[in-house]
Amino acid sequence: MAKYQIEWSLEARQDLIDILQFYTERNQSTAYSIKLNSEINNSINRIAINPFIGKQTNYKSVRVLIEGNFEILYEIFDHFILIIMIWDSRRNPKDKNIGDRKK
Repeated sequence: MAKYQIEWSLEARQDLIDILQFYTERNQSTAYSIKLNSEINNSINRIAINPFIGKQTNYKSVRVLIEGNFEILYEIFDHFILIIMIWDSRRNPKDKNIGDRKK
């Protein structure tokens, strides 16, 4: 199976930055953030190889891969995959609105 190209929405890139900064500040160390960044990127590489690994959402072309406390929401296109959101599932679910990012 061919590997899909990965594209990031601006919001998803900011999600990842915010998550990593939060843990760096909370832990007063970059060790966990570095590990977390590596785990998330490994998950995204798995998505690039097998885009149907994630669970179907209410949006036909959008899937979610749940890895530990994080959800990676992504949309599959013909020749690439768009990372829509990186979500820390310990946050308030009311803050999560994929519909706003699908416009």
